[in-house]
Amino acid sequence: MNFPDHTVEKIGGTSMSRIRELRDTLIIGGRTGASLYHRIFVVSAFGGITNLLLEHKKSGEPGVYALFANDDNDHGWLDALTRVADAMSEAHNGVLDNPADRARAEDFVRDRIEGARSCLFDLQRLCSYGHFRLSSQMMLVRELLSGLGEAHSAFVTSLMLQRAGVNASFVDLSGWRDESECSLEERIANGLRDLDLASELPIVTGYAQCREGLMREYDRGYSEVTFSSIAAFTKAKEAIIHKEFHLSSADPALVGTAAVRKLGHTNYDVADQLSNMGMEAIHPNAAKILRQSNVALRVTNAFEPSDPGTLIDSQPAKVPAVEIVTSLDAVALELFEQDMVGVKGYDAAVLEALRRHSVRIISKSSNANTIIHYVEASLKAVRRVTSDLERVYPSAQVSARSLSIVSAIGRDLSGVQALGRGLAAFDKAGVEVIAAHQTPRNVDVQFAVPRKSAETAVAVLHRALIPETGRDLRPKAA
Repeated sequence: MNFPDHTVEKIGGTSMSRIRELRDTLIIGGRTGASLYHRIFVVSAFGGITNLLLEHKKSGEPGVYALFANDDNDHGWLDALTRVADAMSEAHNGVLDNPADRARAEDFVRDRIEGARSCLFDLQRLCSYGHFRLSSQMMLVRELLSGLGEAHSAFVTSLMLQRAGVNASFVDLSGWRDESECSLEERIANGLRDLDLASELPIVTGYAQCREGLMREYDRGYSEVTFSSIAAFTKAKEAIIHKEFHLSSADPALVGTAAVRKLGHTNYDVADQLSNMGMEAIHPNAAKILRQSNVALRVTNAFEPSDPGTLIDSQPAKVPAVEIVTSLDAVALELFEQDMVGVKGYDAAVLEALRRHSVRIISKSSNANTIIHYVEASLKAVRRVTSDLERVYPSAQVSARSLSIVSAIGRDLSGVQALGRGLAAFDKAGVEVIAAHQTPRNVDVQFAVPRKSAETAVAVLHRALIPETGRDLRPKAA
């Protein structure tokens, strides 16, 4: 296939729940004829569907996968799978008006849900023989279930656009009933091979079944990895993520809508720092794919299609400045050992304990006899790490403290004096600073503050380091 000058664009799950609105603005809008095409859309599942299939991303409430993994009887996961089918029907009936389209969507859901049900039953029977272990197959089950949501939303979106006169093509990368084993690049190449981007609008599943196993590598970030891999493979002129908000200098709810400013332009270094702070413009592995392929990323507000949003590329800043202020709840894990000075190995033991319990490090600091890791984890996980370290170092004092990390981030902070100005602003506002940290890389400054002060600290730091613009970034009414 010859890929023309085109963009690859992604619509997330929350935005997918308003796909009818996006059809009339973002996807079609005022476009006619050839201007409708030269785009590839990668879609997530409709809002809430992946939570029902796997587990709720925030609350942890079990979905089909979690119930199947801990199954004492068939009723739990079977009932959950029925709930998925009902939620899918509700979603596509809210999108499709034509009775024939609705009937096709119902048939699609029935085929996929019943196919998954039969597959899970067969797997249970196979594992009852003792030579096979269900635990060794659970990642494949997670992959199978993940693909159901994206396949449904992509199929329904293509039906909706076809009914509106767009030559939309459903591109299913989920590997459904496909016995071949291929790499991610091969899966993408096979899926796009027969398309003509000059006259077709591909609607592609955000999940792609492949030899590498996207869920194993990236878990819930798989759709952005698929999106970025398609953009890199097709050498897109731009990769675009349509979100429900602009990428702005802070949360408008914390600093005020008149104070925030749209970033407009930043680079992948800032995107990486945002990911580290739990505020992903894009999954860090997806950003790496785009950066290495020299494909620029644009983050837009899906519901303001006329606004160019924020361009993310590899260009340095023209003028040093703080671009964004954000915060993340964290736990400070402190290991104090009076005899640590001059002795090697303490840091390695802490890192191994954190790795063993899958605890993510935000940042760290140390001195002669103390190592502090600021981590994103539950207190339960941190207690497990603490217990391990106390066994390894019985004479050490190991403690954990809940706090928040507030960070000022920019492409170039040299000469901005963000650390000093931030400390002065916090002192004036009466915000306690537990610790502060800046590296010679000059892309971020971090302040550890009491968790109860995090929201105030964001507002104080934003006011001190970022000038107001009067730009109202509140979401437009539906």
